[in-house]
Amino acid sequence: MALDMNRPFKPVRIAILTVSDTRTMADDKSGQTLVDRLEKAGHVLADRAIIKDDANEIVGCLSDWIEDDQVDVVITTGGTGVTGRDVTPEAFEAVCEKEIPGFGELFRMLSYEKIGTSTIQSRATAGVAHGTYLFALPGSTGACKDAWDGILESQLDFRHRPCNFVELMPRLLEK
Repeated sequence: MALDMNRPFKPVRIAILTVSDTRTMADDKSGQTLVDRLEKAGHVLADRAIIKDDANEIVGCLSDWIEDDQVDVVITTGGTGVTGRDVTPEAFEAVCEKEIPGFGELFRMLSYEKIGTSTIQSRATAGVAHGTYLFALPGSTGACKDAWDGILESQLDFRHRPCNFVELMPRLLEK
């Protein structure tokens, strides 16, 4: 599990979606944390939005980005809990063609090391739709840091060995 510096870095275009009834761009710390980390890693911010906890709105935004050739990856923050307003995983189910179950499992394992059994309340998830990776993270800044630092930073780096999500991108639409 290391970077192969003989391989070139390949920046990916990432859209960030914050799902919240209360956040604005001025106080969206979780979304900004993800933007800061992806840009520091050398990736490109393809787009950024904040929408309400509404499954239809989330599906609409995800669908737009999935169809946009300028978006390789979508990362959402918020709406992954178990309350009535938390509908991000359901929106993902509506658009994903393939689930990546190991993402949620690994996220909760990493999160458990920091917040213990409270991690069970997270329904973090991931999948692929029309050649676009989708990752749903909890709304806390700490959860976004954990997911980026512990999973996404390496899996979105073409140099990461033995394998990574970026090297699979050309094959995501295979039949």
